[in-house]
Amino acid sequence: MANHKSALKRIRSNEAKRLRNKYQHKTTRNAVRVLRATEDKTAAEALLPSVIAMLDKLAKNNVIHQNKAGNLKSKLTKHVAAM
Repeated sequence: MANHKSALKRIRSNEAKRLRNKYQHKTTRNAVRVLRATEDKTAAEALLPSVIAMLDKLAKNNVIHQNKAGNLKSKLTKHVAAM
């Protein structure tokens, strides 16, 4: 167990960050799933910018890798364009 005040604070802050990252990651995965399941092109086009913004935010905060975010954005854009 940690003996220093700063180490105890780091443990608390790491847990808070872990939970926040987990929530944002799961929310983004659900948004991607909803976008892929959408059949209506106009609804998908309206949803795409918000999903791309979520992916960019996850990549910026190193929750997912930048290349993974880019690959997902590319595939989703192609999916919406092909509707």
